[in-house]
Amino acid sequence: MRDGKGPSRAPVLQFTNCRILRGRRLLRWEDLWVREGRILDPEKLFFEERLVADQQRDCGGCILAPGFIDVQINGGFGVDFSQATEDVGSGVALVAQRILSHGVTSFCPTLVTSPPEVYHKVLPQIPVKSGGPHGAGVLGVHLEGPFISREKRGAHPEAYLRSFEANAFHDVLATYGSLDNVRIVTLAPELGRSHEVIRALTARGICVSLGHSVADLQVAEEAVQSGATFITHLFNAMLPFHHRDPGIVGLLTSDRLPPGRHIFYGMISDGMHTNPAALRIAHRAHPQGLVLVTDAVPALGLGNGRHTLGQQEVEVDGLTAYVAGTKTLSGSIAPMDVCVRHFLQATGCSVESALEAASLHPAQLLGLEKLKGTLDFGADAGQGPMWGGLGSLKIQEFLGGLGQGQGGQRVESLLCPGSLTQPASLGQIPLAQQARLSDI
Repeated sequence: MRDGKGPSRAPVLQFTNCRILRGRRLLRWEDLWVREGRILDPEKLFFEERLVADQQRDCGGCILAPGFIDVQINGGFGVDFSQATEDVGSGVALVAQRILSHGVTSFCPTLVTSPPEVYHKVLPQIPVKSGGPHGAGVLGVHLEGPFISREKRGAHPEAYLRSFEANAFHDVLATYGSLDNVRIVTLAPELGRSHEVIRALTARGICVSLGHSVADLQVAEEAVQSGATFITHLFNAMLPFHHRDPGIVGLLTSDRLPPGRHIFYGMISDGMHTNPAALRIAHRAHPQGLVLVTDAVPALGLGNGRHTLGQQEVEVDGLTAYVAGTKTLSGSIAPMDVCVRHFLQATGCSVESALEAASLHPAQLLGLEKLKGTLDFGADAGQGPMWGGLGSLKIQEFLGGLGQGQGGQRVESLLCPGSLTQPASLGQIPLAQQARLSDI
């Protein structure tokens, strides 16, 4: 048996005494093996390569889970992704670094409705980027607007809303500029020529989400038949559920979706945007499609006062953000760990379900489930493990509501860097959600 000490081979790390979230179950008696940012199959390592671990890490009975993926986050910590600055990248990097302590290891920077010149300047400055100890990875930009309903615009500035003209997709390109860095586009499917746009976007590998819309169920179903796969913050900025026409909400149980088509839907589980009863209804109707999102605004982490969100001012009062001078909700100020904990408590779901709603499901939405949102063999684990002192939220805090991870806070037990969001990248996902076995 080779000891693996040769200079030409990367070290193998073995994480022991842990519970691994894999295959929708917490596996009690398995270890996690990692090399060069990939999760290894220990049988192949032992029998084919005849290697053992170079280093072992005792996780002290903690859970190793994939990192969280936030597909809708408008900024945070004073950074506004919808502001056209000369150095957008530095702001994205700051948010990427700060959200690690809240369990997020991959995210989609989100731009709200803006004038074309903002998109043209900002989008080229936010390329897809791998995560690591420096910060969460960027999976691509989420463009929320401007092709949305005026009636259900919410916090989006009316002056910059647009509809599709005769050459619909040309209008999209003229508005956004290059789509190279774009991963998700939210639009209202009732707009004329929207199905043409949906087909063109999905043909480019861009996820189309339905939101800020007055669409009825039939229109929503037709949009899914054209290629839409996501719903932006379910219940918010759409027609309310009605028993004769449930609107977009009805997609959760529709029997008119294309065979094999799976609809996902975002939920803001911050205790403000969605009543716990509504969370339970959605989860019980379609648990496998639920994707937790923060919809966090630049005021995340800053406290009360006035802040920006794109072209508008936002006023934070306690736990709520409003468009300044109104009572219109304007995104959330809750980080992802808070949303996961609230979802767990509000729905009474299993720990596995709560964690997967913030990791596996968004990975599946984006077609990344073989690499992210899972701890399966071959998945991403990161560029190298991160231990202690990262301020990672422990799972016992999820269960007991004991507070939130803060940057620089010392954790009591080993911080096992499971690719919480990037399944096999222990370092790329420099934090692992953890809890002692006795706490579960």
